[in-house]
Order: sequence, then structure tokens, then C-alpha cells
Amino acid sequence: MIADVGQAAAVSAVRGMAGLPALRRGRAQSDTDGVRTVGVEEELLLVDESSGQPVPRASELLRGRNGGRLPGRELRGLVAELQEEQLETNSRPHVSLAALGAELVGWRHRADQLARQAEARVAALATSPLPVSPTLLRHGRYVRLRRLYRAFEEEQLTCGCHVHVSVESPAEGVGALDRIRVWLAPLLALTSNSPFWQGADTGYSSYRAQVWSRWPSAGPIDVQGSPESYHRLVGDLITSGAILDAGMVYFDARLSATYPTVEIRVADVCLHAEDAVVFAGLARALVDTAAQEWREGAEVPQVPTTLLRAAAWRAARWGLSGDLVHPVDWVPRPARLVIADLHEHVRPALQRHGDDALVGDGLERLFTRGNGAQRQRSVWAGQGSLSAVVRDAVECTHAVASPATG
Repeated sequence: MIADVGQAAAVSAVRGMAGLPALRRGRAQSDTDGVRTVGVEEELLLVDESSGQPVPRASELLRGRNGGRLPGRELRGLVAELQEEQLETNSRPHVSLAALGAELVGWRHRADQLARQAEARVAALATSPLPVSPTLLRHGRYVRLRRLYRAFEEEQLTCGCHVHVSVESPAEGVGALDRIRVWLAPLLALTSNSPFWQGADTGYSSYRAQVWSRWPSAGPIDVQGSPESYHRLVGDLITSGAILDAGMVYFDARLSATYPTVEIRVADVCLHAEDAVVFAGLARALVDTAAQEWREGAEVPQVPTTLLRAAAWRAARWGLSGDLVHPVDWVPRPARLVIADLHEHVRPALQRHGDDALVGDGLERLFTRGNGAQRQRSVWAGQGSLSAVVRDAVECTHAVASPATG
């Protein structure tokens, strides 16, 4: 059986969350002091509590079967995803990263409570280490996806982490998108948590990024310059028939179709909740820095999208274990140096938000213990069992070991 870790702290977080609106139902906007809010969506893997094998239970659990021991209000912000082996959690918008971290821990615990009703657990794994044939959610839109994408869609079982950062207008949002695009690959390296695919080590730190890149709208995009240009691009993609609707705009970063936010979608779901908080803090600081540059009329880096794809590939391949392409001169440099320069680039925004110490400590912790991909490979090397990798991942998913997670 998979052990419980950090459960008491998670229970406390859940009790403080009763009745709070989820990101899908709330507005993400700046508070009265001008601090941008930040919210997080996490996709989690449903796994058998003994074997670690992914199990198709999402619809069954969310319909309240197996006794329905969680009341309806306890399910707010907990939804199904593309495949039955997934659950998605949605936080409310936050000003405080510590409060965001506590809510993320609470949602992970709440999802796990639900999974236990079917002798399953939830694991923050971006891909399944064990072989799996995923089960498509029986939903009209997803059935249309299967007809359009065939074998690719049937193979798709990946879990990401999406961060929403509030913006004041579509113009500010596009101004931010144009300026953060060069820094998104380092964020992928930080969060990489998917080295295994169908029972084998892929050699990648984020194989999820490689699988995800097959969607026709996925990845980096060109500089847009204006909301009109951005929306024209989205409209042209829909007109082309390559995507069904605006919900399939899977850019690494995009304007949310639902909220006044920039949504950064480049990351794997993080094994540790505290790492998701660090990612969210950096994402907010990046958007804030870019928005200020936009207001000041600073020049947009005119980096070809092809180079951005190359940088993202390198980040997915080696994560924090090798060199990353530096967004200033586009020369490969050690990951620690590139991340340190990212930290320095956004430090004024982090300081404005009161986040610099929390994010700095979190980055040091990441380089000391490694990200999710490094942890998974370490367990595999020590135990030689992919089931052990999943069991360890469940424990890490529910661990509470940092002020960033309450």
C-alpha cells in the first residue's frame, strides 16, 4: 500500500478551503494595491494504490459513486480531463504565494480522498512510468477530438501545470506574451517531471513536452504585437480545421479565453507542491516584468520561433541536468546559470510582490534535491521498479515540507 505523507497539514488546508470558488468560477484580477493575482490548474494521475498502474476512474468518482462520501461543495474546482485516468484541480486567484501553496496542498489531498474511494491514489506525474492504454472521457467534444486526431489522441495521457496571471487588458496581455516567450523554456526545465513513457526511460526530462508538441496549436508562437493580431491567429487556426475551437489553443502561453489572465502552460505538473508555487511565483514575476516593459515601450526581442522550439527541446531533453539555451545570446550554458539569470531578470517584480525570498529558497532547494524527473530516475536507479517510482511519487505529491505550502 502507498503510504500517507503530510496528511495532517493537508487536512488543515482543506478545512480552510470549504466553499471557496475555484479558478474556473472566479475572476483573476489585481488587488487594491496593484499586486497581480495568480492561480494554478494541476492535472493529476489516478493510479492503483497497490500497483501504481493508471486506472480509469475519473467520471465514476466525480459522479459520486463508491458511497459519495465527499459532499458536493468539496468537489468545487475538481474536474475531469481528457482521459479517465486524470483529475484536474483548480485554485482560486491569490495574491499570496503561501496561501496559493496551502490551497494546492489542500486540493491534492481532496483529490486523493476521492480517489481512495476506488482504492486509488493521485500522483503528480506528468506521464505514467508504467505502460497504459488511456481511456477517453465519454464527452461529446472529446469524441470529436478522437475522430479528428485518431491514434495520437488515443495515446495522449499527460499532466501539465497551468498558471494564470492577471492582466489589466488584452493589450497588456499580448505585450506580456511577446516578451515572456524567450524565458519559457527555462520554466519547462525547472518543472520537468516525465522521464518515463510506456515503461521505458525516454532519455528526456520532460517527455510530456514531446508528446504534447504533436498538437497542431502547441508550442511557442511568433511575436503578435496587438490583440487583433493574436485573435486573428486563433481565428485562422480554427478556420484551418486543425483545431476545433478556441479551447484547443495550446500555445506555451496564451490569453485565457475565460479570464482576464495570461495563462502559462509550458510546465509539467510538479512532483512537489512547493515547486509548483515557485513556478507560479516566477510566472507572475515574468508577466509583471514584461507588462512594465510594454508600458515603457521597451523593444520586443525578435527571436525566431524556430529558435524557441530548439530551446524548448533542449530544456525537455536535459531539464536541470545539462545546459540550457540562454535567452540573451542563445548559447548553451549550465542550467543553474540560466535559471539564476531568470531570477535576476524578474527580481524587482518578486520584491514588489514580497516573493523573492520564497522563490530564491525554492530555486536553491530544486537544485539541491532535483526536480521531479531527477527524483523519478533516482528511485528507479535505487529500486529498479517502476511501481516503486509511482509509490514514491504519491508520497511526494502529498508531502508538506516547505513554508511555500503552508
